[in-house]
Amino acid sequence: MSDEYDLIVLGAGPVGENVADRAVQGGLTAVIVESELVGGECSYWACTPSKALLRPMQALRAAQRVRGVDGGSIAPAEVLARRDGFVSHWSDEGQVTWLQSAGIDLVRGHGRLTAEREVTVTTDEGERVLRARHAVAVATGSDATIPDIPGLAEAHPWTSREATAAEQVPESLAVIGGGVVGVEMATVYAGLGAAVTLIARRGLLERMEPFAGEQVAEGLRGLGVDVRLNTQTTAVRREGDAVTLTLDDGHEITTAEVLVATGRTPRSADIGLDVVGLRPGRSIEVDDTMRVPGSDWLYAVGDVNGRALLTHQGKYQARAAGDVIAARSRGEVIADDAWGRHVATADHAAVPQVVFSEPEVASVGMTADAARDTRQQIAVVDYDLGSVSGAALHADGYQGQGRVVIDTERDVIVGATFVGPDVAEMLQAATIAVVGEVPISRLWHAVPAYPTMSEIWLRFLEQYGRQSA
Repeated sequence: MSDEYDLIVLGAGPVGENVADRAVQGGLTAVIVESELVGGECSYWACTPSKALLRPMQALRAAQRVRGVDGGSIAPAEVLARRDGFVSHWSDEGQVTWLQSAGIDLVRGHGRLTAEREVTVTTDEGERVLRARHAVAVATGSDATIPDIPGLAEAHPWTSREATAAEQVPESLAVIGGGVVGVEMATVYAGLGAAVTLIARRGLLERMEPFAGEQVAEGLRGLGVDVRLNTQTTAVRREGDAVTLTLDDGHEITTAEVLVATGRTPRSADIGLDVVGLRPGRSIEVDDTMRVPGSDWLYAVGDVNGRALLTHQGKYQARAAGDVIAARSRGEVIADDAWGRHVATADHAAVPQVVFSEPEVASVGMTADAARDTRQQIAVVDYDLGSVSGAALHADGYQGQGRVVIDTERDVIVGATFVGPDVAEMLQAATIAVVGEVPISRLWHAVPAYPTMSEIWLRFLEQYGRQSA
């Protein structure tokens, strides 16, 4: 292998893979540097294993919500075995084979920026210096944040990695944090038979519409989870096989394991950012083409830039970055206007997300509060999803809610949220409406098939018409 490439990528997760792949498709040579498994966090310790764990419980609950289905149970060992298959038993052989087929070289080791367009990799054999003719892209991801709670680090808590890779189900689990990881893992382990306590400093899913967190809290309680809101953990101690958490209300909880799910920190502390004038341990600021301001060669893509900590958004950024790196190498005109192919415009106001909790939450774009903060003239349209014919047929006693946020000056939807069983598959229609800025008058002609849950779109339009009259 050469030591000089057109593009060097730090990090072989889905984001780094996509940056390299798009650049190679654009005619460049590329190498990826990775110290762990090729495929990254999403493939082995996040998206893939967590959804593999969640799906059996979702399928069972879906069946049990329909009259005429009798019984059914979860087999925890089989659930874990199914998860193992989806993560290839933590082997990256298949991912490495894909890199080779895509024409992307791999160097295993820890890479650091050591000069302009230069990366030094510490490998098992020593150090290897790589040089980039055109660009270096940092796609190193993020790590779970361990808050500064007395005794917590010494108690060896689980993070999302341990939670998604566990070989056995603990008898009990305390979850610190009310965000996506917290509620999803509480859903998993309650479904697998553990006694789960979830402790949130405020509410659940606070970046979403308030009703989303409220309904998820109710759903988790229905699974037997002890949900404690507006509560802080003040101290943690481990004694043998037991962990005791002291709460700010004076109560103590003793559990077999404790999971910390309080956010993510960019993995940028030891990659040589100081050499290029950036602060280690921080998110790397970029423009909409993912290039670091003031540089003509350094890019940061995915979690490490702090824009949208979601795998699908990172891959979206990666497609833009790989294409623009190739285009700039050829001196082509860059399509960096809003919604151009070389920019990640959707990061600002059209980010879709699904929380695979009980119930599911699917959202895209702005919440009502966020839209108001931009001083837009807005209308908020809420509708009971359970009263839609398709939902009533989908599950007996279906409970859920939908909301759209409408910019009344432009008459377009700028945000949508759905809560309820199986709402994830409704999200793409909302995403297209937001990204495409489809006028309300045109949406009347997007007729929802009957009887499906998508009929809620017609109800939104009818309700908006009544509110506007």
